[in-house]
Amino acid sequence: MLALLLAVVLSMVFSLTLTPVFVKLFHKLQWGQFIRSDGPQSHHSKRGTATMGGIVIIIGTLFGYFIAKLVTGEAVSVSALLVLFMMVGLGLVGFTDDFLKVRKQQSLGLGGWSKIAGQLVVAVAFGIMAINFANSNGVTPASTAISFTRDLNFDLIFAGPFIGYALYLIWTSFLVVGTSNGVNLTDGLDGLATGATILALGSYIIIGFWQFNQSCFNPALAADVVHKCYNVRDPLDLAIVAAAIAGALIGFLWWNTSPADIFLGDTGSLALGGAVVALAILTHTELLLILIGGLYVIEAGSVIIQRAYFKATHGKRIFLMSPIHHHFELKGWAEVTVVVRFWIVAGLLCAAGVGVFYLEWFYR
Repeated sequence: MLALLLAVVLSMVFSLTLTPVFVKLFHKLQWGQFIRSDGPQSHHSKRGTATMGGIVIIIGTLFGYFIAKLVTGEAVSVSALLVLFMMVGLGLVGFTDDFLKVRKQQSLGLGGWSKIAGQLVVAVAFGIMAINFANSNGVTPASTAISFTRDLNFDLIFAGPFIGYALYLIWTSFLVVGTSNGVNLTDGLDGLATGATILALGSYIIIGFWQFNQSCFNPALAADVVHKCYNVRDPLDLAIVAAAIAGALIGFLWWNTSPADIFLGDTGSLALGGAVVALAILTHTELLLILIGGLYVIEAGSVIIQRAYFKATHGKRIFLMSPIHHHFELKGWAEVTVVVRFWIVAGLLCAAGVGVFYLEWFYR
C-alpha cells in the first residue's frame, strides 16, 4: 500500500513541478504543434504550443514507480515491466510521428500504415513476453483465453498450439492498435484524453487492488470465497504502476487544461493507450475495456461511422466533423464545456465498468 501511495505522489510531483521546464526546452527545440487546416478555426490559435508532452508523463511514471519500489524495498514485477514496456514502446512510435511533423513543418508525420506497423511490432513483442515468465505458481502475466471480468471459458488454444498462439497474438494486437488509436483520436481538446485516462487508470487501481485481496494465492482468503478468487499474476503491482501513471497525468493536467501550455502529442496518446490496454490484458479484463475505455470507443466509433457513411452516401456526413468532440465544438459548445461533459461520460462508463467487475464477483 505504501508503494502505491508513494508512486502516485512522486510521479505527480515530478510532472507538476517539471512540466514547465520541459515546456521551455521543447520551445527551445522548436517542438511546436501543427494544426489541421480543416479543423475548427478556434484551434488555429494553438499553433506552436509545445507538444510531445508524453515524454514528461513517461519519465514521471518511471521515476514514481521505480523510486517507490526502491524506497519500500519491494521487488519489481514482470507484469509492471510489461506495462512500462508497452507504454515506452508505443511512446517511441508516437515520438517518431511527432518528430516527423516538426521536421516536415506539417500536421502529418508517419503515414497511417507505418504507424500501425510500429504499433504491431510493439504489440506482438508484448504478446509473446506476456505468455512467458511464469511465476512459482505457474501463472504467466497474460493468458490465451478471452477475458471479461476474468478469463472466460474460451481459450484460443482450442485451435491447436500453433494456430491458437497466432490467434492470441492477433487478438492482442487488435486490442493494442484499437485502444492506442482510440486514445489518439480522443486527444483533440485540451485535457480531454488526459482526464479520461486518469479515470480509466483509477478503475484499474481499484481492480488490481481488489484482485490482490481476492487472489487465489492469498493464504488469508476466506474459505467461503475461494471459488471467487482471481488467478492473476502481480495484481498489486499492476495497481501500483497504474497509480504511477495516473499521478504523472494529474500533475500534467495542471498544465494541459485549456488553454494548454503543452499537448500530449502522439508520444503521449499512444503511450497512454498502450498502458491502458496492457493493464486490461494483464488484469484479464479485456472485454471490460469496452466500458472502462468507453469514451475511446465512442470517439473511434464516431470516426468509423462518419467515414463509412461518407463513402456509402457519396459525400454526406452524420456529424459536422469527427471525432465527435469536434461535432459539438462546431455546434457552438465551448471547448471547456465539451471536455467537462465528456469527462462526465467517461467517469460514468468507468463506474459502470468497475460496478460490473464487482457484481460479477458478488454474484459468482
